Amino acid sequence: GWCPLSPTGAQTTQLLVEPPWRPAVLWDRVTLTCQGLGTTGATTWYKDGQRWGQEGHNSFTVTESGTYTCDRPGTGLSSPVTVLNDRLVLQVPVQALLEGDTVTLRCRR
Repeated sequence: GWCPLSPTGAQTTQLLVEPPWRPAVLWDRVTLTCQGLGTTGATTWYKDGQRWGQEGHNSFTVTESGTYTCDRPGTGLSSPVTVLNDRLVLQVPVQALLEGDTVTLRCRR
């Protein structure tokens, strides 16, 4: 059958992280943005599996470490993003990497 595709390749809810490094750390002033179908302002956020207080906002700056997901009515639940409060992290860019790629790592403390 025919299946419509979004620019990301499938109609799923996307949780975008800025700045685009993994792991995300609290002191990077991480902004999470939920993208998906459904009416504007219909985003439901979850932190550590519990419904959480940023109802209706599509984007916010993280102030507490934890694991975040978002839900959009048309495309469902996003993959989780964990924001750490670690004092020392080795970060990699968010984009997918293949063996042989050149990659810049960040050691942050």
